[in-house]
Amino acid sequence: MLSLTLGMFAALAWGVHDICVRYVSQRGGVLPALTTVMVVGLVFLLPIAGGFGDWSQMGLLSYGLSILSGLLYLIGAIGLYNAFSIGPVRLVAPIMGAYPILSIGWAAVMGQPVNWDQWIAVGAVILGVAIVSMLSDQEYSGGSQRAAIGWSLVGAVGFALTFAVGHIATQAGSELPVVLITRLAAAMGAVILLLASEGVKLPERSAWPLLALMGLLDAIALGIVIASGNLHRPEFAAVAASTFGMITIILAWLFLKERMTTPQWIGVAISFAGIGYLAL
Repeated sequence: MLSLTLGMFAALAWGVHDICVRYVSQRGGVLPALTTVMVVGLVFLLPIAGGFGDWSQMGLLSYGLSILSGLLYLIGAIGLYNAFSIGPVRLVAPIMGAYPILSIGWAAVMGQPVNWDQWIAVGAVILGVAIVSMLSDQEYSGGSQRAAIGWSLVGAVGFALTFAVGHIATQAGSELPVVLITRLAAAMGAVILLLASEGVKLPERSAWPLLALMGLLDAIALGIVIASGNLHRPEFAAVAASTFGMITIILAWLFLKERMTTPQWIGVAISFAGIGYLAL
């Protein structure tokens, strides 16, 4: 199923982005880093969506929903960055990765039939992510675990609502314009928050290349998931994308030589088995 395949590409992009989040959120401040990522992603999308988007399909409803989707995404991203700045990863990642429950629930409320076996498959994806994350060796915690849980819940709800509203906006308008307006709203919101709370404060220059990469990856991943709104079962793209936390740990094992245990590989198998079943 195309929506699941695109969701996995988004998970890969967010997985790399996630490794970077752990670094910049603990060293350069959340809002300066987040604002830079949002603005870089916007700059990347501007020539693509501006030049190739079908703006004639956009109406008042699709514009309004796109703006709402962007503000919700900003809320989710703030939750993500704050949660990972506190940690530990084994606590934050499973909560963040559980947002597909809300995505599938929303699809059911909107009249999309969700069978019991599909619920089980979604549960398997979330269970696999939880197993891999909870067995991670990383124990870093820079603050209260209660605060980490709270920010993780903010992130999960923000992302679930972002994708739900973004899919409706795409169905009412056109993919590329919706993605661009969503990003524009998120970037503008981040800039306003930064100016209101800390004034003009740029991240350290040494972090700029990393933040630029994060902005590119985040824009690609968000665009993929929202643009899937016109595909069959778009909520499954959100389900597949939720494996980003697990992808992060696999990438750390592959490139950073971090340890992966047998139970973690079992969790990977469970998660991908759930995705494979949804694709049938």
